[in-house]
Amino acid sequence: MNFQTIPPIESSKAVLDSAFRKAREKGRQKNLKGNWLQIIRRKESLKLDIVTETITARLETILKHFPLTKDLSSFYQKLMKLTIDLSLYQKSLGAVNWARQQVRAMHGSYVSKTNRTTEREKIKHISTEFYGRVSSIVKQIDDNLKYLETVRKTMRTYPDIKEMFTICIYGFPNVGKTTLLNNLTGSTAKVAAYAFTTKEINAGYFTSNGKKIQVLDVPGTLARQDKLNNIELQAELVRTEVANLIIYVFDLSEQSGYSMQKQEQLFHKIGSVKPVFIYLAKEDITDQEKMKNFAHKHYSLKELKEKIASLA
Repeated sequence: MNFQTIPPIESSKAVLDSAFRKAREKGRQKNLKGNWLQIIRRKESLKLDIVTETITARLETILKHFPLTKDLSSFYQKLMKLTIDLSLYQKSLGAVNWARQQVRAMHGSYVSKTNRTTEREKIKHISTEFYGRVSSIVKQIDDNLKYLETVRKTMRTYPDIKEMFTICIYGFPNVGKTTLLNNLTGSTAKVAAYAFTTKEINAGYFTSNGKKIQVLDVPGTLARQDKLNNIELQAELVRTEVANLIIYVFDLSEQSGYSMQKQEQLFHKIGSVKPVFIYLAKEDITDQEKMKNFAHKHYSLKELKEKIASLA
């Protein structure tokens, strides 16, 4: 799913200001026909219509674009649990739907009152009362709207993970995973020389034998299973929930700051449930003797693509 398309969420004040401004503009039109009672009824009813349609349209847009957790894959459901307050998210969507329903129901009631009233001042009073009650309803969900805007910004960092053959590039921070992603796929994910450069999941794609392959560069893990932060937990989600195979990146130069002992420990924690290929990063700054004595079978970039093609 592409979370980038969720539009910004307005505050309750912005929603109300827009609705009332449009109603005022509609109330200034001069081409209504009939006697004074018919004209004022029609004019006030139109204003109620505009306020209602503007507010409910904005609330319906929110409900349309934010996903229901039950409609998402296991990966996205777990990712949401890691990055947002899922209970508050569901409560906020429920509050938006409640406000939408309340405004709709109130509109019908007040239009009916307007059409039954024969006194100018009473018609004006009905409209004023409607605006006040609608304002109260929308203001009640202001905190929910603010929270949904926070959620939207968080969701914009979610990767658009496709349902296709998927590779997870895995390893410690700063060992060269993002560089490998760029080299495999031609992506341009940012690379920097400090730990935890990858703050979210980067996705790239390449085609092999006519089949599109998804490559996910995940945030570096520190291998502390009992103390993983949200960034590291996202990496674990990709590895366990999404990936068909894993490329484990070793930095034999140890320029990343992680000893070979620690890199070996993390490698052995991956297990053998899924295929694991080893790639050696930073070869240009690695001692050739270390490369020669490295105990595990590993693959060059070209060989990786060939191995991937045989499995995809």
